[in-house]
Amino acid sequence: METVSENRCFDGTQGVYRHASRTCDCDMTFGLFLPPQAKEGDVPVLWYLSGLTCTHENAMVKAGAQAVAAQVGMAVVFPDTSPRGDGVADDAAYDLGQGAGFYVNATQAPWSSHFRMWDYIGAELPDLLGARFPLDMKRQAITGHSMGGHGALTLAMGHRDRFASVSAFAPIAHPSASDWGRKQLGAYLGSDEAGWTPHDATLQMRAVGLDVPVLVDQGSEDQFLDLLKPEALAEAMAARRQHGVFRMQKGYDHSYFFVSTFMADHVVFHAEALGLS
Repeated sequence: METVSENRCFDGTQGVYRHASRTCDCDMTFGLFLPPQAKEGDVPVLWYLSGLTCTHENAMVKAGAQAVAAQVGMAVVFPDTSPRGDGVADDAAYDLGQGAGFYVNATQAPWSSHFRMWDYIGAELPDLLGARFPLDMKRQAITGHSMGGHGALTLAMGHRDRFASVSAFAPIAHPSASDWGRKQLGAYLGSDEAGWTPHDATLQMRAVGLDVPVLVDQGSEDQFLDLLKPEALAEAMAARRQHGVFRMQKGYDHSYFFVSTFMADHVVFHAEALGLS
């Protein structure tokens, strides 16, 4: 593993690291914030999955998670959103290919050679982190924004014993019924929509739900509301009697100004689930 950078941050360390991924068959980069408590022993982990066009850097710089994470003693992992590199398939559109992995394992050419983000986040990266850093991998939580909110919800429902809590900011909530989803799931997974179901948070909420608490924040002035379909997820949560909260935040849009406004709430929510407060 290559250390790209390490900076002191709220008495902890904000690092950026690069490694050769066997799952994605290319080099992958991620950010990791270690709070000051990590100097004394292993600390719990919060995963932050980013949205379309983002890299590991967007949330690391803009979301404002580190200050509260340092107070409660929680590490924060900022993975990239897709495989990247000259040999990795891409598309001219911003919402397909590099920067738009959708947290699935692609089965269709040309994507299947590298686009295996489900297994990368689900297995390879946590194994690597646990072996290299002072992290308590028995205590994990997950959050994300937009495409990353979709990934956080579906990964939590697909790995039911791994996360103590899950939250999302403006998630792509019902991708099989949206242009932000049908295009990408069809390209990556093929035309059989039965194979899309594990990657649709609304369908999974209706079918299996979660045994852990959920927090979802959505801005009422989000310019992408018709693509995100938050009402479908809210209805599914209510129908399942899901332990959780769906909040429509008046006046907020889809930007990192929205995410950073409510990030402290989400970190504290996960800290409570992880027994840190």
